[in-house]
Amino acid sequence: MSTDPAAAPADEDAPAPQAAAPEDAPPPEHGPEETRDEAGDGEAPALSGQEGEGAAPAPSEAEAELAAQRELRRRIEERKAGREAPVEAGGKLQGVAADLLAAVKAVEGGATPTAFLPETAPAAPRRPAPEPARPAPAPATPAAPTGPSDRAVDEVAAVLADGSAPAALAPAVAEALGDGAAEVLREDPWQLLHARGVRPEQADGFARALLGAEARPDDARRGRAVTGWLLEQAALAGHTALEADALRAALGQRAVPDPEATLREAVAEGDVLVFQDPLDTGAPTAQAPAAGPGADEAEEPAETPVRVLIGLERYALAEESLADGLAGLVNTPPAAGPGPEEWQGAGGEGRGSAAELIRAAAGHGLVLHSGGEAARAEPAALLTAAASLGLRAWGAAHGPDSRARLAAALTGAEGGAATVAGLLSGAEGPGRDAEGSLALDLLVVLDAPQLDVESAAMLVEALPDGARLVLSGDPGLLGSAGPGRVFGDLLAARPCPVVVSRTPDPGPVGELVSGVGAGELTAVDAPGHEVAIVPVRDPAEAVHRTVQLVTESVPRAFQVPPEQTLVVTPGHGGAAGTRVLNAALKEKCNPGPGRFAGFDPGDRVAYSPAPGRTELGQVLGAEQEGLRLRCAGGEVLVARDRVAATLRHGWAVTAHQAVTLRAPAAVVVVPGDAGPTLTRDWLYTAFARAERHLSVVQGVGPTLATAIAEHPAKQRTTRLPLLLKPQLPAPATT
Repeated sequence: MSTDPAAAPADEDAPAPQAAAPEDAPPPEHGPEETRDEAGDGEAPALSGQEGEGAAPAPSEAEAELAAQRELRRRIEERKAGREAPVEAGGKLQGVAADLLAAVKAVEGGATPTAFLPETAPAAPRRPAPEPARPAPAPATPAAPTGPSDRAVDEVAAVLADGSAPAALAPAVAEALGDGAAEVLREDPWQLLHARGVRPEQADGFARALLGAEARPDDARRGRAVTGWLLEQAALAGHTALEADALRAALGQRAVPDPEATLREAVAEGDVLVFQDPLDTGAPTAQAPAAGPGADEAEEPAETPVRVLIGLERYALAEESLADGLAGLVNTPPAAGPGPEEWQGAGGEGRGSAAELIRAAAGHGLVLHSGGEAARAEPAALLTAAASLGLRAWGAAHGPDSRARLAAALTGAEGGAATVAGLLSGAEGPGRDAEGSLALDLLVVLDAPQLDVESAAMLVEALPDGARLVLSGDPGLLGSAGPGRVFGDLLAARPCPVVVSRTPDPGPVGELVSGVGAGELTAVDAPGHEVAIVPVRDPAEAVHRTVQLVTESVPRAFQVPPEQTLVVTPGHGGAAGTRVLNAALKEKCNPGPGRFAGFDPGDRVAYSPAPGRTELGQVLGAEQEGLRLRCAGGEVLVARDRVAATLRHGWAVTAHQAVTLRAPAAVVVVPGDAGPTLTRDWLYTAFARAERHLSVVQGVGPTLATAIAEHPAKQRTTRLPLLLKPQLPAPATT
């Protein structure tokens, strides 16, 4: 490693104040990002210099994706309603576990639960999974969602005004609460927590304004609403459910007087579900000894070790549907097609990872593939080979930038590359067949760590019978923005062939990233300054050095213009967050007054059409309907009322926003106050964004190496492995 030649030597980092921990419980587990809100900073000025409203625009890609999600949930609900009877489970449970199972069955039957959640929850067997069923046909292109009517929004706004809440929340509240939203909100003011961004203390203030002295901390309505809010916050942190003890503790921190009674009430009302999952302790199950002579009765069999989880039905059904679909892929041979010899011929005679992947996909319905950026050539080779055999082969990536890199690697493929969102919405890809399934024989999903349970369930539900699915990605990267750990759970469970790429990322940057993935910050040989460490004393110096690198040092040394350098920093706020860095870089790269909602033509922007998805683009100009951008996927018109929610300046982004982006040069900013929140997967993701040059502007000193060695990715609570286990044969080996 080398020190950037333009940066003067700096003294050892001075101690920096620790970043304040977020108040929410449970805390986010995505790394040092300040917030999971990947879009705007809040309210922004209306577009200036424009008058009147244009015609209603056609449904956007994000709206089409939401429609696809609603279609999946509708089909899952039909599947759930169509069950003839619940699957019997837990017959051998005793004590607390048996009481809990009785409570679950009572709730599922419409009765009041017969047992409280235990004060100490060891946990218990899994809630029955839904019976496998063929999904109903879906339209080729989902219909545009019908949002709340203007009248419904106005009625909600009137209730919000009575409670001194911002009228700007009205559309979100009306959308979240559905028909009769105003009446629901007036009867239960804590339902305001269903609107994105509202916190319990804000809902409490709204309730006091509406109900007066009747708004009390022990109100059952408040407890249920806070329970749902906590589970939604957990979903934003990647969990599909929470352990009962953790949820009780979080309720106590939110001033809920009787958390246990609150959870029982939430279960009885159907707001949440209780799951009792057996724990795999690795120890043999204790057997009751046989009754000997003179024994009055046999001893009771040992109680099964279990854990109690509580979750929202939305994510539970998606996870169960995903487990069913994946088990079907593993247990069902692929449709008849080319023989092994033909696959081998299409893949060449080599023994490399690409040939190994092709052989695995030839005989299995589900295959996992892991590797770094250079390894993406291997799934591209598989797609090319499958297309040469006459199969309908498509690749899907997380975003337009990643899709473009995949498309460039394909040679002679008749299928092509799409984004996951475009594939699901019908805007991209092969379209649907008469049964509503995707018209393909092989689907290769790149960026698999970015798949949350809902997206993964939609993909698997959409596959036709006999299709092959290959999930490929880098397990060292940050996980999905939504709940679940689909790729990681499957790699741990190994229900199918797993091909580990032997193709390393090249150069000093690749060597550094590989070391970080292994838990080491190694000093790499970078004779051409491909990797530079720039020590700084404080956030102000970090901002100054970053601007200097982007606008002077990197263009001079590597001929990379500022617009092709990606700046990555831990969060949006703080003295060296995206807001401060973007302001400084805009002033240097494209100064202007921000005439159009804070933006000027030529500004670099981060566009987030949906949570967890970010594209980098450039502002072309303002029109009557909104701002026009040029992004990797083409030109985009962002409606006026969506600018504040979906656009930020994009010279500097967070690692989550950049997780599938690559740039010729990257500058990673690690200010001193980020030290306590740094994790290995965050640093791995940030460093791996660079192709030719990486500068690390760091003020945390030795904490950087400590985070890489001792702070791996935080675990997520999920149920997918346990849902899969009883449906699968013994784990496969590579």
